[in-house]
Amino acid sequence: MALLQNQLHNFCWPQYTHSKKNIKITMISRSLFRERLYLYIMKRILIIAVCLLFTVSVHAQAPVLALDEHNKYIYYEVVDLPGISADSLNKNSAYFTREEYPKNKSVQISNTSAVIRDKFLTYASFVKHENGEIHYILNIECKDSKYRYWLTDFVFTPYQRDRYGVFVPVTGINIQLENASSKIDKKELAGYLDQTTIFCTQLREKLKKYMAEGEKTKKLEQPPVKKIVTDKW
Repeated sequence: MALLQNQLHNFCWPQYTHSKKNIKITMISRSLFRERLYLYIMKRILIIAVCLLFTVSVHAQAPVLALDEHNKYIYYEVVDLPGISADSLNKNSAYFTREEYPKNKSVQISNTSAVIRDKFLTYASFVKHENGEIHYILNIECKDSKYRYWLTDFVFTPYQRDRYGVFVPVTGINIQLENASSKIDKKELAGYLDQTTIFCTQLREKLKKYMAEGEKTKKLEQPPVKKIVTDKW
């Protein structure tokens, strides 16, 4: 009987010890996994937080589409450029106008300001073709070490296909954006306002570069097209 107990003990004890070791190893592995998972999640949260903070910072610096004292939509900003005279800023403004609106005849330039009337195309959601255009007025005024600009008088004109299948403005329909809520679908109007803000922001970046650098601003040149000779091979 004692011999049987000893044999049973000798058989069961290693199994028990081995089982305890497996349980211990499993618990350590789970602990390490949880620790690494926690560190991974915290790292991702930190990265996302930094990205959001950067995005908020960028948007906080740029103006937004707002209403002025006449209840008209306006995109307005005053920019400081210390050390640059009003005369130099006016020259930079004129250079910007010549380069960005070379064929525009609705441009008025004086010694202290510039007024440009122009338009940009709008597009329907999930549709590649244009569905309208928005006219606007851009004003630029300069003083020593600073300038201001604002875009306003946004007027929307829808497009329709003509008999040749070309999209053209609808004659006689000109809708001021601030009065468009009763004439344009709410979702469509939100899209037009978003596109207006995007256009203004892109124009802002161009204007800032011209005003700071003047004639040093160079447009990106298209790389030369490589010619391939096929008659010899």
